[in-house]
Amino acid sequence: MDATLPQADGIHATVPRDRMTPGARKLRDAYERKPGAPLYRREFYIWGEAIERWRTEGMPADVPQETLFAWDPPGNHGLGQLGWCEAQFSPCFETKLIEDRGETELVQDYAGRHVLFFKGRRHGFMPEYVDHPVKNMATWIADVKWRMNPSSPERYAELATRMAEACKAAGEGRLIVQGLIGGYMYLRSLMGPEQLLYFFYDSPALVHDCMKTWFELADAVIARHQLHVTIDELFFAEDICYNHGSLISPDMMKEFLLPYYQQLVVNLKARQLDRSRHLYVQVDTDGFADPVIPLYRESIGMDVMSPFEVASGCDVVATRRQYPDLVISGGIDKRVLAQSKAAIDRMVERIIPVMRAQGGYIPTCDHGVPVEVSYENYLHYRQRCVELGG
Repeated sequence: MDATLPQADGIHATVPRDRMTPGARKLRDAYERKPGAPLYRREFYIWGEAIERWRTEGMPADVPQETLFAWDPPGNHGLGQLGWCEAQFSPCFETKLIEDRGETELVQDYAGRHVLFFKGRRHGFMPEYVDHPVKNMATWIADVKWRMNPSSPERYAELATRMAEACKAAGEGRLIVQGLIGGYMYLRSLMGPEQLLYFFYDSPALVHDCMKTWFELADAVIARHQLHVTIDELFFAEDICYNHGSLISPDMMKEFLLPYYQQLVVNLKARQLDRSRHLYVQVDTDGFADPVIPLYRESIGMDVMSPFEVASGCDVVATRRQYPDLVISGGIDKRVLAQSKAAIDRMVERIIPVMRAQGGYIPTCDHGVPVEVSYENYLHYRQRCVELGG
């Protein structure tokens, strides 16, 4: 063995295929867009209310969902620590009751927002966000910015344990994924979607300071992780689109988001323990995503996207024709899963064979599987995914 070659431990060099777990091999085949390869089987997620319904419809409680639905074992490993729908505050805001309104209650959540919930029910529906913590530069500095200190010891309290788990996953060939809240979703959680639009024009210095803080936190945490592992994928939780396209203009994205993303990617690549490793960049956004695909591809090299919400006009077959080298995850219409088995058959027979033939596709629901989907229907859908996806 040549002593000058890097050790194939998944950290300094990718492990050989025969040492990868089955899930890792299948997921890597999807990311490498291997035509005709068996499709990696997983789900976006399932709402808890749907699981509760399925139990009343005969779903066995003593059989793992992975077995029931023929999901593959994990092919990746997430590093976390950088938020998802809200910023990774340390410390978080105090969760407390603000006002009892009879059937509803106004609560301050851990992200500092004032949220109106039905009393006794805080999940399974879209709550009403009444107020957000950043109203101006003063509230940003006094109440929020210090919670994003990258040197906060609490952020790294379990670092050794987390990195040991990540190194083990890398040694199994699993993709090491650094997820983080995307800039738009981050700003929206701080200011609210409407007020944010005004701030782009009226307070650009405030928006840039928020994004500079986002970048500094993300860069510092990722740098700590990279002392231990090579990162295979950078995953932005963005949610920047609605049913007609992007919620903000390309010019706004270019001014307030993309420069920070670009620098983060540059810094990440420069620190990799395995410099030869391809860094996959994924963007996750609800809504009609097609209009932003070229922008993300050109600016940050996006090569994976999800979940392609059909109700907003996404069609993964059409997107595949336009972008044959884009890895696509999602595109299974949750509304159809609530209809008939014949409707499910028509949908999957239109999508899965052509997408499998071309490679680079992971079939999942286009968002969480809702309570309207019966256990029998979902089981039928999963069985068809096995039949058509290999």
